[in-house]
Amino acid sequence: MKGCTSSEPAPVLRGTEVTTKILVAGHLSAGKTTLIGSVSQIRPVTTEETMTSAGADVDRTDLPGKTKTTVAMDFGRLHLNDNLVLYLFGAPGQPRFFPILQDLAHGALGVLLLADTRRLDDTYPILELIEDLGLPYAVAINRFDGAPEPTADRLREVMRLEATTPVVTCDARDRSSCRDALIALITHLLTLTPEPSR
Repeated sequence: MKGCTSSEPAPVLRGTEVTTKILVAGHLSAGKTTLIGSVSQIRPVTTEETMTSAGADVDRTDLPGKTKTTVAMDFGRLHLNDNLVLYLFGAPGQPRFFPILQDLAHGALGVLLLADTRRLDDTYPILELIEDLGLPYAVAINRFDGAPEPTADRLREVMRLEATTPVVTCDARDRSSCRDALIALITHLLTLTPEPSR
């Protein structure tokens, strides 16, 4: 993954605050809406709609307990500290909504890629799209009951990730866990930022 260049988006200064756009991506039912709802300090904006049999030909409808799906985006806001504010944009995970993910990626500094180890195959198309967009990312494995828990090294091997790509685990229902995953991404982004010229 290449580091940030001058042509890539930069954080926006608002007074003493630095605001940064972060994309939260992942396959259908990876936990993106839940994560943003858990960590956002404002009431999150969601665009969930009820899943019906009409979508059976284009979406998976066999996921236990899954009755709604994001059809446009989720949005939340998080102060990581007194000066750094993250604007979180959650993208829908179905392939038919990939153009929305591409639109939401404009101006994003990086991506938190959320995944479920029971369905890693569903992650690969989104991972490929993010890499094609040239966005740096961290992988956050959402803990689901009964899901395998491979080591970070094993996940890097299976997902063919670069050694420098952060791989963390989180519980999308837990605020502090989600915040830690976002901090891992921001820390990674800081390592890619070139030193200012003198």
